[in-house]
Amino acid sequence: MKMKKIFFLFFAVNSIINCYSQTADEYFNKGTAKYKLQDYPGAIADLTKAIEINPKDAQAYYNRGMAKMNVQDFKGAVTDNDKAIEINAKYTEAYNNRGVAKKELGNYKEAIEDLTRAIKINPKYAEAYNNRGAVKEVMQDYPGAVADFNKTIAIDPRHAKAYYNRGKTKDELHNYQGAIADYTRSIAINPKDASAFNNRGIIKFNLQDYPGAISDYNQAIAIDPNLGETYSNRGLAKIRSGQKENGCADLDKAGKSGYEKAHDLIKKYCN
Repeated sequence: MKMKKIFFLFFAVNSIINCYSQTADEYFNKGTAKYKLQDYPGAIADLTKAIEINPKDAQAYYNRGMAKMNVQDFKGAVTDNDKAIEINAKYTEAYNNRGVAKKELGNYKEAIEDLTRAIKINPKYAEAYNNRGAVKEVMQDYPGAVADFNKTIAIDPRHAKAYYNRGKTKDELHNYQGAIADYTRSIAINPKDASAFNNRGIIKFNLQDYPGAISDYNQAIAIDPNLGETYSNRGLAKIRSGQKENGCADLDKAGKSGYEKAHDLIKKYCN
């Protein structure tokens, strides 16, 4: 009889534990699904419940940190990745994401340290090289940034963002043809990146290839019709190529979209 009571007690306790575990999993799965649907506040709420039930789930902290990144809560993202790393000291992705969050907070030295740590754990982690390169680019370590983007591309030759970032950095180094080549490669991989078209257009404009610049701005606007800066860029390119009326119309669109610099250009070229 005593053994039956012990067995029943063990079964009851085990059932309670399993119930809580399943509930934590349910909240985790719901939160992850909401993250994929870009419902970031909903994801944070569900993942918080999962963590309350199971505070040792490193991935729940990591996922919540990702959601916080998307609502610009970078301090919260750092804190969540701190916890993920405390639970799992080899959590490569958590070091990577904490590095990205620290970059957004302006803590560049610490961001580099985290991204370097991610690379040491996994030397084939292309995203960490790309993100470290982005930090170096902000710090104006352009050769170091190019080296990291090179490494990203060596690991993942179809990493569109690395080509894009390397193009930006080559532009800073006045390697304009190299920058155009990188933007072109980025566009070939991701033809829906309006920023890549816009940036390539800027370089062509600076090289006085106004038709080429206008063509790129057209592509950027076709992808995203709300790019005030790109309307302004296209307007100036049209004016430089002798299409003043059309150019001023673009500058007017840019100004109405809220792009403040367009107003100065209108005063200069269109009045």
